[in-house]
Amino acid sequence: MPVTKVLTEGIGEVDMRGIDAYRARGGYKQWERAVREMQPVDVLNLAEKSGLRGRGGAGFPTGRKWSFLPKDKLLRYLVCNCDEAEPGTFKDHMLLEKTPHLVIEGMLIGAYAIASHHAFIYIRGEFRRGYEIFCAALEEAKRAGYIGKNIFGSGFDLELTVHRGAGAYICGEETALLNSLEGKRGEPRLKPPFPAVEGLYGMPTVVNNVETLAYLVPILERGAQWFAAVGTERSKGYKIVSVSGHVRNPGNYEIALGTTIRELIEIAGGLRPGRKLMAVQPGGGSSACVFEEHLDWPYDYESLAKAGSMLGSGAMVVFDDTTDFVKAAYNLVRFFAHESCGQCTPCREGGDWMARVLNRLVNYRGVPGDIQMLLRVSSGITGLNLCPLGDSIEPFLKSVMLRFPDQFESRILAPQAQPA
Repeated sequence: MPVTKVLTEGIGEVDMRGIDAYRARGGYKQWERAVREMQPVDVLNLAEKSGLRGRGGAGFPTGRKWSFLPKDKLLRYLVCNCDEAEPGTFKDHMLLEKTPHLVIEGMLIGAYAIASHHAFIYIRGEFRRGYEIFCAALEEAKRAGYIGKNIFGSGFDLELTVHRGAGAYICGEETALLNSLEGKRGEPRLKPPFPAVEGLYGMPTVVNNVETLAYLVPILERGAQWFAAVGTERSKGYKIVSVSGHVRNPGNYEIALGTTIRELIEIAGGLRPGRKLMAVQPGGGSSACVFEEHLDWPYDYESLAKAGSMLGSGAMVVFDDTTDFVKAAYNLVRFFAHESCGQCTPCREGGDWMARVLNRLVNYRGVPGDIQMLLRVSSGITGLNLCPLGDSIEPFLKSVMLRFPDQFESRILAPQAQPA
């Protein structure tokens, strides 16, 4: 099976939480090499040539994102987004808990690439164990001289600050995260200005995902061409995919982009005995489902977009023929409605209203017109909000309502049974 261990190498085999174990496997050598032998622009160019794209959901080219920073402002910040809360995603907190020094080294290299002297990591409030492990690793890195003043005698200074969130999914959106870091309500900002121009404390800021920054370490070690040679024409390199649902061995699997959906399911042990595949949600709770006819499609950004879905954060949820898609849709819509910050009326009102209607359907108390209303309203609230949360309500719901209409129609009360 096409499983390749890059970031996941050693996880489950060696305890890499301590700095000695990490350095024994070559840890911090690329950070030292970057500071001693390279200029920030060299690291930026390397990331750009590698084809590395953001692994947090948007898939935007990393090097290009860095290049948007204005050249005339010396003060700028790097922020590592570890507010992983997308339903079905559990890769970042694995890296945080199992190999925290890799995350630190990736952050240091990323900060150096944009000439930032202060990096932040925003950790989801529920990740208490990961937070404690990361903080212990951070203290080790500071004592070893990898963080602080005049690193490696180069004159380059860099500080790293850890900030815990308070359990709000919305803070995974980069501008809401920046507001939270500043001590404000975690609400998305109106863009423009974009964070690259006016971000944390009003200064140019880059926000990158944990996995994105971690890949900088092997890219520096093995070269941009090594990474760019893997994957597809536009989706380069490797990706950790969180596979869950109705598979025998749910877990995190690192694969080359372009691996087929069928292969990914087989990597996770295949379906449970005697069961039939009904749907696959390929990119976390915000993504639409793909179906049996898509199983041999490549798992990459462009192919999944062509299939009407998205790769997103890299969370694949597999549904077999035991699935109640009405309940599944209700659970997701209820989640997004609950996590809305309430700033935008379509998201705030539409999400809550749809959750109420779906709850009625779950309990076999739907009324004629509910299904058409759900489709109309979910489409009507999409594209009208400050951030993608409101847009996340429609994809899964619409995809399963159109694919499995009988499951929804069976929840409609007969006219004679409708409440007065």
